Amino acid sequence: MTSTFPSISISTDRLVLRPFDMADVPAYIEMMNDEAVVASTDAPHPYTQTDAERWVRRIAPAERTHGHGIVLAVTEFLTQRLVGSVRLLNTDWRTRSTEVRYITAPWARGEGYATEAVLAVAEWLFRDQTFERIELRTSADNTSAQQVAQKLGCISEGVLRNARIARTRTDNGTDGGWTDIRTDLIVWGLLPEDLEGVAEQLAGAGGYVPYDDWTR
Repeated sequence: MTSTFPSISISTDRLVLRPFDMADVPAYIEMMNDEAVVASTDAPHPYTQTDAERWVRRIAPAERTHGHGIVLAVTEFLTQRLVGSVRLLNTDWRTRSTEVRYITAPWARGEGYATEAVLAVAEWLFRDQTFERIELRTSADNTSAQQVAQKLGCISEGVLRNARIARTRTDNGTDGGWTDIRTDLIVWGLLPEDLEGVAEQLAGAGGYVPYDDWTR
């Protein structure tokens, strides 16, 4: 059985998650060329205007229309500036499970936006789309991503040894100053019951204000 996610916009108190559009291209290029993003993704580097336009016009929309998942731009509610992205992929419609990946722009880090955005998507998936499982995979040395998973109530389920190719800076400047390295992946699982009380806890800590609003 194959299906597709609806074209969706999700709002929280501080954020709007929506499909990418061409107005996002300049900020998206800047975000994808950030060193932390280059190190933790397999996106082209340097990330060019052509790469960004292809992403917005073809690759991101096709994730939804082909049934693989959905890609959402994360923007600030007040400024409408792009502050990150959330992507669902490897979706299994029979088991109602999917994997989530997220990126936060360098100018938006430290604000709790990644946790807020992924939590909003998780609530939509579990409540509106009747999904039963979300999986996150974080590099063993990516403590920031691991903290997001923990704040969401994810359960660490194991380690995939030597399972990912990441990038690190080189001293000699070859290959654009980057070289590939292998790293372990920590697998995190999130089930509907794991979210119980998470939004309230984050709200109490000043990191998230629940605001259930998603429109097609």
